[in-house]
This record gives sequence, structure tokens and C-alpha cells, in this order.
Amino acid sequence: MDIAFFSEDRSEDAVLSRMANCGDERFKTIMNAVIRHLHAAVKEVELTQEEWFEAIQFLTRTGQLCDERRQEFILLSDTLGVSMLVDTINHRKPGSATESTVLGPFHVADAPMRNMDDNINLDGKGEPLFMSGRVLDASGAPVEGAMLDIWHSNAEGFYDVQQPGVQPDFNLRGRFKTGADGRYAFRSAKPEYYPIPYDGTVGRMLEKMKRHPYRPAHIHFIVSAPGYESVTTHVFVRGGKYLESDAVFGVKESLIIDFPRHDDPARAKALGVGNPFFTAEHDFVLTKA
Repeated sequence: MDIAFFSEDRSEDAVLSRMANCGDERFKTIMNAVIRHLHAAVKEVELTQEEWFEAIQFLTRTGQLCDERRQEFILLSDTLGVSMLVDTINHRKPGSATESTVLGPFHVADAPMRNMDDNINLDGKGEPLFMSGRVLDASGAPVEGAMLDIWHSNAEGFYDVQQPGVQPDFNLRGRFKTGADGRYAFRSAKPEYYPIPYDGTVGRMLEKMKRHPYRPAHIHFIVSAPGYESVTTHVFVRGGKYLESDAVFGVKESLIIDFPRHDDPARAKALGVGNPFFTAEHDFVLTKA
């Protein structure tokens, strides 16, 4: 390719010809696709100079909002469905394996190790929940020594890191390790739906699109074990609001589970939760690394 001059009909060729000496073939392949699709989009809508400058300002303001506590560009990727698409492409699983979904911005590394059946609801707020299940391999055998890193928002829709000084540190977080039976169990509070941060550029974009900023109620899990591929996933509350319109497109049908409500004082006492209470049960299936 030898295009020396720029023209509207071959604009992308003019740009791509300048990459002839690029030695990184993967980078070259990616940029080739990005440039071609970007030029095609500009031509399709016949973008005005004012509209392109507005787009540049939008991206500039998005970057300016990013700091060690906030990542507006990840939020932009999430709300455009790109984060979920990249995750899905990179975590194709066989039929029985637990499906993955996005990590989200509120994971905290090295959450405290908990004992099985511990209560991770440190401030005692919200509706009591007892959740349990097993970690299995593809054949259905229990996986011993699997680590479950668990976190979720409180009943008001906030994570502990969003409310320092209000929620206890590591509230609604914990890591659990399975025994020979592959079982896990913990006590917590039933999660609720909540909005993603919408006071910045992404929020204004959603408003312009006539979209809401809400995520359906869910609990986050990272499940890992030696010799197996780890999975980053959620479980969602069946029947909850926004399941079909999750702002970040994170819902997969296989991850929607029942959270039945119980009014049973004797069982509540046996489980160590208040009455009435909710339960949830879900098995995670890992594939060999």
C-alpha cells in the first residue's frame, strides 16, 4: 500500500499506509481495525466539525474525572457494552461451567479470610441472608481448597469503599476456602439494586440516550482453585428490578437465581440469622486450567 495523499474516499488507506514499518503485528492488526471502523463511522453519519469537537471534549472530561478512586473510562466501557463483550470473548466456557461477568470497580484485593458460615454483614443492616452452595469441577466432583472472594453492596446500594467512615471497613466482603466437600456458606444481607455513578460524563451520556443508570441486585464472586481457571462472576436476584436493562449489560440468564423469603423462627435460629430471612443456593463449576 502506497498512498501519499489524503482523500475522503480513501482516508483510512492514507492513515494505514503510515503503519507499514510497524513491527508489532498484533498492535498493527488492532489499529488497522480501529482506524477503518472509526473512519467508516465518521463517513456514515457525515460528522460535523462541531460534533467531533464535542466528542473530543467529552473524552477529555471523562479522563479528567479519573483518579485512584474513580475510573470514568471503565464506566464508559461498561455502559457501552464493551467491557462485557471483551470479557465474554476472553472467557468462553463449556456448557456446564459457570459463566463470567464484569469485575466492576469496587473489588478490594486481600479481603479478610473468613470461617465458613461467618457473617460478612458487619453493621447488621438490611434483610438477613444465608447463602450456600458448592464449588464443583466439570464432572460434578467437589473442589477442595477453592477460594471464594465475595463482595456486594449494602441495602442502600453502596459499597463500603463508597462510604468510608459510614460503613465498617470490609463490610459485606470476605474470602472463604472450601473443604473436601467443596461447600461454602456465609451469612450476609440481601443485596439491592443501585445506580452506577451518574454525576459525570457517563451519566450525562445515559441521560441523553434516555437510559437509566441502575444495576440489578447482585453478589460478586471470584472463584479460584489450583489447577482450575478462575471465574469472575455475579449471582442476580430473580424477580428483581432492572434484570433486563442492567446499565452495564452484566446479566446472563444462567446467573439469575432464587432468593426465597422465609418466616421461620426456628430455622432462623439454627442458621444464626434474624427472622424473617432470605436464602440463596448456587453451585459454581470450574474448568481445568
